[in-house]
Amino acid sequence: MATYAPSRDDIERLAGAAPERLPELFRQHLGGVILRVEEFADEDVLRELGAENPFEISGLYTGRPVGEKSSDLSGALPDMIHLYRRPILDEWAEQGESLETLVTHIVVHEVGHHFGLSDDAMHAIEEAASEE
Repeated sequence: MATYAPSRDDIERLAGAAPERLPELFRQHLGGVILRVEEFADEDVLRELGAENPFEISGLYTGRPVGEKSSDLSGALPDMIHLYRRPILDEWAEQGESLETLVTHIVVHEVGHHFGLSDDAMHAIEEAASEE
């Protein structure tokens, strides 16, 4: 029987379930956020973030935080959470935690950026999500 690495669809399913673990207050503001799974961050993203190695970035939020939204931004691209499959799989292999836990961690972190939250606030939300 052959065993294969989790696909983009597998990661997308796990990522799609992650917001369900968040408090309702957060979930109600995520309806317009697009979830996208790609193999790696592209060259522009790597350059912008100062990353030399594409395995350094497992997730990225692009868009404006909720508190910075304005009707003047009608032509803006939709908010997106990007997950990068290959770096996620490498991190998964190195850390020894479940893939679901890792993907949830990355999604919650990027959701935090959507809300303009600090790293400390994101850690508190993540702890609450893992307890449910």
